[in-house]
Amino acid sequence: MKEIFERVSIRKYTDQPVEEEKILAILRAAMAAPSAGNQQPWEFFVVQERGMLEALAAVSPYSGCTKAAPLAIVSAYREKLWAPAYAQIDMSIAMENLWLACTEQGLGGVWLGIAPIEERMKAVEEIVGIPEGLRAFAGLSRGEKSAAGSL
Repeated sequence: MKEIFERVSIRKYTDQPVEEEKILAILRAAMAAPSAGNQQPWEFFVVQERGMLEALAAVSPYSGCTKAAPLAIVSAYREKLWAPAYAQIDMSIAMENLWLACTEQGLGGVWLGIAPIEERMKAVEEIVGIPEGLRAFAGLSRGEKSAAGSL
């Protein structure tokens, strides 16, 4: 319960890379989310390449913090599902798990909305190289909180 109440939006990070074991723990938490009929519509793309992070920062007026982040995780959902009407609900649950796991790991970050804005979805899909049949849903910039971290 502590992570629920400690979770805040952090937009400033140190340049310290996020350890692989932390990334794996965060992804496991996201994939443990419940989904409609257990359809698990998610795919997660871990972005650490500086050029891609800078490109993601330009996708919306709210994603500028990604430019200096050591890591972003972009989620996408499969289009062909038996219950497609529930995909975005399922994705939101997974993203919340992901965010809470980041807090538990001592990382700061912020949820970056992508869906349902079509131009943002297409831009992120192109930048990240999301394959056909998947749609970009949301991103989270992540990293060790800077002393100047912001809400």
